[in-house]
Amino acid sequence: MSLKDRITDDMKTAMRAKDTARLGAVRLLLAAIKQKEVDERITLDDAAIVAIVDKLIKQRKDSIAQFTQAARLDLADKESAEVAVLQAYVPQRLSAEEIATAVTALVSELGASGPADMGKVMGAAKQRFAGQADMGLLSAAIKRALTPAAAS
Repeated sequence: MSLKDRITDDMKTAMRAKDTARLGAVRLLLAAIKQKEVDERITLDDAAIVAIVDKLIKQRKDSIAQFTQAARLDLADKESAEVAVLQAYVPQRLSAEEIATAVTALVSELGASGPADMGKVMGAAKQRFAGQADMGLLSAAIKRALTPAAAS
């Protein structure tokens, strides 16, 4: 079963259960998928759908930070609930330690030696760890691996 089929089934289940919070989040995801498919005239595969889910999760986390800062905890809680629903559609993430180990191996594999190689390493890392790692953690690990202090 494809990820899109699973999401559609989850929407039907949420409708039957009258779970409005879950239904809203799943419909939002399906709308984003459909919009991408219509805009680009393609049918998305699971990897592209995971990228959309990642984008939506990042947007929700940014909103949560802003709502919390503005003392709108009711809206922050709503966004947190959506994040919980959306995270069910992304594969298990690598831990910070696993990311650091993988980045160290990637840096040595590519022969990267300093901050000037950040783009080269980040490009390879994005391809290798798409959907498996938080890109913010990945970027931070690459920066640490490429700083001269880390090489000493």
